[in-house]
Amino acid sequence: MTFKPKETLTEQVAQHLENMIVLGQLQSGQRIYENAMAKELEVSHGSIREALLLLEKRYLVTNVTRKGTFVTELNEQFVTSLYETLLLILGHTGAKLLRGWQPHDMERMESLYTQMSECFEKGDLLNFHNLGIEYTQASLAYAENPFLVNMINDLWPSAKRCSFLALRQGPTVIHDSLEYMRASLDAIKQHNEVELQAILESYAKGQCQLIIECIRAQTRQ
Repeated sequence: MTFKPKETLTEQVAQHLENMIVLGQLQSGQRIYENAMAKELEVSHGSIREALLLLEKRYLVTNVTRKGTFVTELNEQFVTSLYETLLLILGHTGAKLLRGWQPHDMERMESLYTQMSECFEKGDLLNFHNLGIEYTQASLAYAENPFLVNMINDLWPSAKRCSFLALRQGPTVIHDSLEYMRASLDAIKQHNEVELQAILESYAKGQCQLIIECIRAQTRQ
């Protein structure tokens, strides 16, 4: 039997708060009151504080001296910087996947694509989003670089937050995501690195701009 240590309470609390931020239940710039959150989740004040330290490392919250902890504000600079970094990382790991994929890699990614298509048909946004994250993570199997992996793990919650905001803009965005996925799969199968890089860049820039437009619209309200 394989030993699987249980998540600590701190990690469970951090995951719960991360989900609330990703799904927009805790909004951009909103203050998180530690005492109130501890009562709501029925955990100790220390567990909340430790969880917030983890989320600060993952760029989901920001601690302001003498003011408290706030959900990291989604602004144009943050979103642009995030997608520039993600594109650099995923372009690198995607190229390594393209050069070294095995049949089981493509079987897994094709299966995820099929499941996402089914979610699209059913209008199941949450599962579509979760499968999309799993699909993107599949390309990281060939990273073979602990520094990159650590960077990705810290950036991933913000990436999930942004992608969920993008997908909430309607079925056209979801359909476009499927189209990009299909095109990237075909490029990987054909070992067409130039095409893959172009697809990744187009998708990253398009989603980045969409999120910025959402932020601008919210600011005008």
